[in-house]
Amino acid sequence: MNASGIDYAAVFQALPGAVLLLTPEFEIADANEALLRRAGRERHQLIGRVLFDVFPDNPGDPDATGTRNLRASLERVLATGAPDTMALQRYDVEAPGRPGVFEERYWSPVNAPVLDADGRVRLIVHRVEEVTGIVRAAAGDRDGDRQRMAAELYTRAQELQGANERLRRAHAREQEVALALQEAMLPAPPPVGHHRAAVRYRPATGALHVCGDWYDLAELSGDRMAVAVGDVVGHGLSAACVMGQLRSALSAAARVVVGPARALEVLGIYARSVDGAESTTAVQTVVDWTTHTITYSSAGHPPPALLHTDGTVELLDRATDPPLGARPEHVDRPEARVAFDEGAVLVLYTDGLIERRREDIDVGLGRLTAALTRHRAADAESLADALLAELLPPGGATDDAALVIVRL
Repeated sequence: MNASGIDYAAVFQALPGAVLLLTPEFEIADANEALLRRAGRERHQLIGRVLFDVFPDNPGDPDATGTRNLRASLERVLATGAPDTMALQRYDVEAPGRPGVFEERYWSPVNAPVLDADGRVRLIVHRVEEVTGIVRAAAGDRDGDRQRMAAELYTRAQELQGANERLRRAHAREQEVALALQEAMLPAPPPVGHHRAAVRYRPATGALHVCGDWYDLAELSGDRMAVAVGDVVGHGLSAACVMGQLRSALSAAARVVVGPARALEVLGIYARSVDGAESTTAVQTVVDWTTHTITYSSAGHPPPALLHTDGTVELLDRATDPPLGARPEHVDRPEARVAFDEGAVLVLYTDGLIERRREDIDVGLGRLTAALTRHRAADAESLADALLAELLPPGGATDDAALVIVRL
């Protein structure tokens, strides 16, 4: 029982549909009574064993595809963190007590993830409805039309599954192109004057999670450097293309206008003409080593962090405005300035580094602050690696993460 007074274990066992709970390694963690009845198995024969060891394909049927199709569906759930509904499947089951004897069975499966607080797949709910009787009844009916309809239903289901597989392959090719484009536009930065920075980019876990995060560093007149990060809403090739346009526009603006606020104003005007640029967030900073100051402005982006030499961390959040395109008319953006001592560290990042599902952003900012304090003596490259190792979920993030570190 829990605080609500509902015994969910009893509910699980009473479900009329057949359900398995699988680990990310496809081991059977639990099975309800309906599943045990339909499979003709005892609980001890299933729990702790790999699904495909318990229910293998019929070795006497060279055309059997049940195992392959089900594994592909489960792997999609792990990769995307989203439910996957399968087409009608023929998946024969070994007869209870008769090793090597397989019974023809038809199933309608759905696989759904159970996510933890970090968005990782903790369990997979595998629900199946057996439709063997319906298929056999239709196929055995004396009415030839109904028999043909049953055969056509199964054929169409297999065709649909093939079409879905082709669509997934096409989507995967798009993802490869987007990654290549993103890598080409986000190379390791060359030294800016005598100053060096560490940059990192980590795509989200899953083949279809290519986003529009970017970073940019530019040398300005005098002993100054412009450092920016941004995040385009969306995924895939279109988001990567929008990212490239906005990154180039902001980089150019930072070189010709006075101050980060004006650079973001120019970017906002330009973004109005770019499809898909709405609600993009970005932050622009200018580091001036002559005056030992950082000037900054943010368009709805998480605040940069300034790690001072005494180990304290200051979040640069005194010049934050809405994302690009959030206002119908132009409004001057705010700008703020902060002083730094030699040896301080400036950290810019995108929300994938700190945000978690169902968690307040302040919790993520607290993790970032604590990690910076712990690793304050590290050089820029080591600090970048430490932040990624500590702040990204062990199973991979559900959003991209870009990171720039400059030791001042």
